Amino acid sequence: MALFANAMQLVAPGFFAADEGGFHPPSIEEFFPPAIFFEGTPFEMNRIMLIRVIMTIVLLVVFYLGTRNMRIVPGRFQSLTEMALDFIRVNIAEDLLGKVDGRRFLPILCAIFFMIFAFNITGIIPGFNIGVSAVVGVPLVLAVVSYITFIYAGIKKSPGKFFKNSLFPAGVPKPFYILVTPIEFFSTFILRPVTLTLRLMMNLVVGHLLLVLFFSATWFFFFQAEGLLKGLGVLTLAVGFAFTLFEILVAFLQAYIFTILTGVYIQLALAEEH
Repeated sequence: MALFANAMQLVAPGFFAADEGGFHPPSIEEFFPPAIFFEGTPFEMNRIMLIRVIMTIVLLVVFYLGTRNMRIVPGRFQSLTEMALDFIRVNIAEDLLGKVDGRRFLPILCAIFFMIFAFNITGIIPGFNIGVSAVVGVPLVLAVVSYITFIYAGIKKSPGKFFKNSLFPAGVPKPFYILVTPIEFFSTFILRPVTLTLRLMMNLVVGHLLLVLFFSATWFFFFQAEGLLKGLGVLTLAVGFAFTLFEILVAFLQAYIFTILTGVYIQLALAEEH
């Protein structure tokens, strides 16, 4: 049991019994940890920021090692890297935008996908234990990048018509523009970045809180509960590990959805009517 206790503390530090061994439920405060480096300076870093830096370095190293010595007959690591990149190129970029525009916007789509996935998967990595996309800064920055990209694409394709055709769709009777234009403005230029931000952030927040709840309940049942209640720890532990596997799927799906929506917005901006 002592070994299990130590393992649980590693998997979810700070989630469990706090005051005299009482049950410690998940709290939104876990997304705002105290500073650990450069406190009181513009470069102040907390645990979440440090994890972001670590995962960014990991991504750069992985793709550097996977692409530094490209060969006609790829090795195992190069093959895995190419498969990952081809997934975005074929299934998102070229599928939505065609070969020419797909290759043009491929770098930004790849950067968005792999950054989100790397920042999401930290929620189930022991020692990290939190998806760092769950704090609004990262989802907001990526939503702004997506927003700027599809507006840039539309203006580049049709400099004089993009905003006109976005706000005044063809085929609508002129009197109806009084209703249609505000709706189009709100849905295209305000709702898109907001929904991208909230969808990514809230899924990670909810996933983290549920994992904390299951594992903190497991700790409580195993080490503080008495009698038959201890048996409930087996159930909460099993559900917690099952939900951990589900979070891997969520980490991938949220990266995929965010990236494919960015591709769809670019596609709409490049449409012929613009």
